[in-house]
Amino acid sequence: MTARLRETYNNEVFNQLKDKFQYKNVMEIPKLTKITINMGLGEAKDNSKILESAVNEIALIAGQKPVITKAKKSIANFKVRQGMPVGAKVTLRGDRMYEFADKFFNIALPRVRDFKGVSRNAFDGRGNYSMGIKEQLIFPEINYDQVETIKGMNIVFTTTAKTDEEAQALLELLGMPFEK
Repeated sequence: MTARLRETYNNEVFNQLKDKFQYKNVMEIPKLTKITINMGLGEAKDNSKILESAVNEIALIAGQKPVITKAKKSIANFKVRQGMPVGAKVTLRGDRMYEFADKFFNIALPRVRDFKGVSRNAFDGRGNYSMGIKEQLIFPEINYDQVETIKGMNIVFTTTAKTDEEAQALLELLGMPFEK
């Protein structure tokens, strides 16, 4: 059983992008390749339970176990040694990626307080979109009573689009609510 958003892409978005940008080859049509969810945990150096809870929360949100990222260099001012755990990240591809995107666009983002849409200025110039979330509580899988600390996260949508305009059209057709 394929993801609902993947079927939408194959049946509707693919043809709309082809008509809008007049591609000569079907391989030029942009598509979503991966979604990366990253949570930086600077305070994990003092308390290992924070890292544990963050790993569990990202696993609940993404449906896949995250990788614990470690510090590349020692930084004395931050009391960080090389190799210390400083975050967690997960890369989603395939059906899991489409399931997460569908849930994120339609359930999680509307739960953000005073939500007017996501910024159109967060593209990197090569067709990728990055955004930050201030709290993990917007996801329905997170139990509010079991959360010890509110943690933010970065979410990166990587596409095969050559320009930001193409990537924006792709994400908009997939359902990302951009601000007016």
